[in-house]
Amino acid sequence: MTNESDWENSADNPRARYIVPNLDRALVMLELLSSRPEGINVSDLGVELKIPKNSAFRIAVTLENRGFLEKVEGTKRYRLTPRLLVLGAMSVTDANLFEKSIDVMRRLRDATGETALLGTMIDTEGVVLDQALGTHHFKFAVDAGTRFCLHTAAPGKAMLAGLPEEERIQRVMRMKLPRFTPNTITTHEEFLNHLKEVAVRGYGFDLAEEMEGQTCIGAAIRGATGGVIAALWITAPSSRIPDTQLDSFGAVVKAHADEISSRFGAVLSQIA
Repeated sequence: MTNESDWENSADNPRARYIVPNLDRALVMLELLSSRPEGINVSDLGVELKIPKNSAFRIAVTLENRGFLEKVEGTKRYRLTPRLLVLGAMSVTDANLFEKSIDVMRRLRDATGETALLGTMIDTEGVVLDQALGTHHFKFAVDAGTRFCLHTAAPGKAMLAGLPEEERIQRVMRMKLPRFTPNTITTHEEFLNHLKEVAVRGYGFDLAEEMEGQTCIGAAIRGATGGVIAALWITAPSSRIPDTQLDSFGAVVKAHADEISSRFGAVLSQIA
């Protein structure tokens, strides 16, 4: 791998003197971690990048502070977070998630008649990445980039429920749980118990928990290593999804989310 010094001193690179060394190192670190989903510890980062361990540590901590890296639970390894996925999703040149999802989103929209959405989470918030508008005259529309609370949103619940238990608890305990409607869950203990039910079911509901008269049903999308990377969901007026049909719609949403997961290479039968 070409390190920062090689790049700076290359006689064939007329722009070498304009390179910002630590920025270049950080970008190379991100590229390296993109090929190591299991994560890498600081010492090995220094060796791989041919930079001092202290430099690797400072860069990793900076990237962690900005939300691009996170520690692998119970280890000293750093790995990428979905934040880069969000940035990539906003770029027309990085359509990996979209390429694997857009036709499935449209089929989910056609199967239910409701707006189908794709999103992910960054720390304690969710973010909308894309949507396929519903076929009804009255339908919900959400702009890409819109943030949402995880404790009220069906996709937020689905993604949190799909995390390892300890990571789920730690993330939930950092969350604020504001009340929006009488149905909103506002205590960490109750929400964690609720997520256990979502994990067993395989899909989450938003039953007018953020907006009166709105129902959402979402399921997690997993990557090649089985970790949660995104969510797929539908949103509709509550009148169009009665309580007696929640599980029927949930099974449809989950089947479509699982199809996207399989395109990333996730082996769902091996995920507890």
